[in-house]
Amino acid sequence: MAALNALAEEALVYAWPLYEMCRMRAATSPRRTDSGGDAPAPQRWCNVFTHARQLLRAGKSRVVTPNNDTLYTNAWLDLRAGPLVIDVPDTAGRYYVLGLLDFYTNPFAHLGQRLTGTTARSFLITPPGWQGALPAPFDAPGAHIEAPTKWLWVIGRILVDGPSDLPAVHALQDGFIVRPLADWLVREPVRPRLFDPACDPSAPLSAAHFAGQVNAALRDNPPPAHEAALLARFAAVGIGPEAPAPNDEQQAALQHAIDTVLPRLRAASPRTGGAGWTQPPLVSGSFGDDHLGRAQVALKYIGMLESREAVYPLAWHDAQGRALDGSARYRLRFAADALPPVDAFWSITMYDARDYMLVDNPIDRYAIGDRTPGLQRDADGGLTLQVQHAPPADEANWLPAPAGAFYLCLRAYMPREDMLDGRYALPPLQRVNDPGDRA
Repeated sequence: MAALNALAEEALVYAWPLYEMCRMRAATSPRRTDSGGDAPAPQRWCNVFTHARQLLRAGKSRVVTPNNDTLYTNAWLDLRAGPLVIDVPDTAGRYYVLGLLDFYTNPFAHLGQRLTGTTARSFLITPPGWQGALPAPFDAPGAHIEAPTKWLWVIGRILVDGPSDLPAVHALQDGFIVRPLADWLVREPVRPRLFDPACDPSAPLSAAHFAGQVNAALRDNPPPAHEAALLARFAAVGIGPEAPAPNDEQQAALQHAIDTVLPRLRAASPRTGGAGWTQPPLVSGSFGDDHLGRAQVALKYIGMLESREAVYPLAWHDAQGRALDGSARYRLRFAADALPPVDAFWSITMYDARDYMLVDNPIDRYAIGDRTPGLQRDADGGLTLQVQHAPPADEANWLPAPAGAFYLCLRAYMPREDMLDGRYALPPLQRVNDPGDRA
């Protein structure tokens, strides 16, 4: 039994991203609502973009550590019927990115400012093994994207400069369109595709549910050929594209793996960047054979962009290693020549450590960064931010904190090389001692 448990643990690490993608596809694809009761309740739409229309504020998010800099644009693509074309609008230099994840959560392609520019363009997405003739419009560099799997998740982000900028961004969102290649060639209107995700995203995680979701995903999205021997081994614990429903012994081994491995992955510590900041894993376009790293990212950070597109250091402690708390005041000072090195933008967002959500505050400021209006520079050109619960005398550089424990996330879009290789060090949060504070 010990050998079977060990194999089940290995299979769980390998397959966890597939399970998460099944769950997220069911949770985030739009539900069919126009059937008049004729369609089965689980039916969803794919091959169509859906858009978040409002910047997230306190109490308005269903996901933890939400973003307050961009609006999201989301689509699930089903390439089983053939190639699809994505049209993107001209954003006139405004930052945007469409991150494409294959069904194993590899962020294998990015469309947007960094790699393909911000002019209006069309991109052909073809399924694995496609041998069709490439239409002339897609001969341009970067215009043809060969997908590793038949199902893809597209997660787009478009920069928003505050509430007054929302109408302009809404117009841009409406310019993101996906159509089958045949429809695109004759300019047919958008025709989303119905599918049944066969997954209840709120269902309790059990061995049988896990195996059913993963095995269906493996059938739709075959693994690379060099992993055939690995999948043949996993069949002994009921995991594989041709595996039948797991028997009692296999279910027991898989349940042991679920109960053992997931807590271990959740407890894994991110690498420390120094001065109280921690660094989430650096992610490239493919995890390759790093199944453990892939599983950790899928569990904690699913949907991450490639690190060359964005990185997200977190701060939970001050310069002395004490947990950040609104009962104290903090100063975060960037020297004039040491602002976060990025080619797009950066911001620091405040989160309540109790629920990992944005913090309600009297000035409706949830993040502060290089686009915050009215920031005041120091006499030497540096930038000092005030991080505290009570309003300071001058609120220009204030990032409001909750009364209790909190943490910060620095979002750096299009980071430069020195931010990726560790040469750039973020400054520590210095606690400002109040009268009588001997800490």
